[in-house]
Amino acid sequence: MPFDHIPPLLRTSSSKIVLLVLDGLGGLPIETGGPTELEAAKTPIMDRLASEGALGQATPIRPGITPGSGPAHLALFGYDPLEYEIGRGVLESVGVGLHVGSGDVAARGNFCTLDGAGNISDRRAGRIPTEEAIPVVEQLKSISLPGVSTEVRHVKEYRFAVVMRGENLNPDIDDTDPQRTGVPPLPATPRSPSAEYTADLFNQWIAKARQKLVDNQNANGMTLRGFATDPNLPTFQDSYGLNAAAISVYPMYKGVASLVGMQVIDFAGEAPEDEFAALAGAWQEHDFFFIHIKKTDSKGEDGDFEGKAHIIEGVDQALPNLLDLNPDVLIITGDHSTPASMRTHSWHPVPFLLWAPGSVRPDNQSSFGERSCARGGLGNISSLDTLPLALAHAGRLEKFGA
Repeated sequence: MPFDHIPPLLRTSSSKIVLLVLDGLGGLPIETGGPTELEAAKTPIMDRLASEGALGQATPIRPGITPGSGPAHLALFGYDPLEYEIGRGVLESVGVGLHVGSGDVAARGNFCTLDGAGNISDRRAGRIPTEEAIPVVEQLKSISLPGVSTEVRHVKEYRFAVVMRGENLNPDIDDTDPQRTGVPPLPATPRSPSAEYTADLFNQWIAKARQKLVDNQNANGMTLRGFATDPNLPTFQDSYGLNAAAISVYPMYKGVASLVGMQVIDFAGEAPEDEFAALAGAWQEHDFFFIHIKKTDSKGEDGDFEGKAHIIEGVDQALPNLLDLNPDVLIITGDHSTPASMRTHSWHPVPFLLWAPGSVRPDNQSSFGERSCARGGLGNISSLDTLPLALAHAGRLEKFGA
């Protein structure tokens, strides 16, 4: 169990918990003394919740460690990512409905753009839209290899997932994405002798894939990341006694929610208003809701400071739709920081807002931002503390000991 001491303390309650995750929420000023993206955004609703609740900073993994999205979300769900290590391939694959069984190996794929010398000029193929990427994925579905089967499915925009099934497969393989431009994609390299066979199969698959992609304008290359197999995680219900639902636009986050036993809610649209409408529709059937907002992270990775602030403002404008449901506990935070000035994930702690009328101990902060969170009453916490705090404020934990 993620927290062995939690199950004996669980008690029945009709309370509702909402965990609202703005991906890559944490940021940095772009000029000395200036605001971060969150501080620059006009967020009157979040500021009111901050004045009524308590603020803090959350560290996703450990101080100084820059997390990927998968490990960072696991931490928010109470699963120590240093103990429960999950490759992104499984998250992406499960998120789009691909089965990943024990012994299968899944990988997340990125289409990329290669120059005439075979070097990567754009790691995301110009962020090609979904309608352009789907036919490219179809080109990869016909690839066959001796002794194994492969299944490929489009994820979103430039992303796809591939699952290899067969005997004696091992996911202990390094990513083929060098994480920079001006160099060629890396080969699939085994980290242990037992993975040599699997790495060789994936290199064969990559070679055939590149032959099929060569004539495409943007997506004429690809990289693979997060080789992994079924992690067999403890379920959310067993760990926390919660009937949990997940509301997300991007498949990877549906995947990590599915792996811990949350029910993924299908809905139309991509705006915060659409996600909150889906929340309202599922309100009576569940007692814990994970809502994921992706574009804060995307704007940060694009270096778009104003765009990231604008996305945060859009969430704030839609928040009354969520608050009309009267949740007992609302936590607003991020999985990690993605400062626009850095254009990538970072190790900085993440702003954390806990709102729970009737049980929260308010601090003297009146706005939601990095500086106010650094002064907040919750102090510096681990993302692993999120679920215990939520359960306590929802009245779902008994006293420990006599």
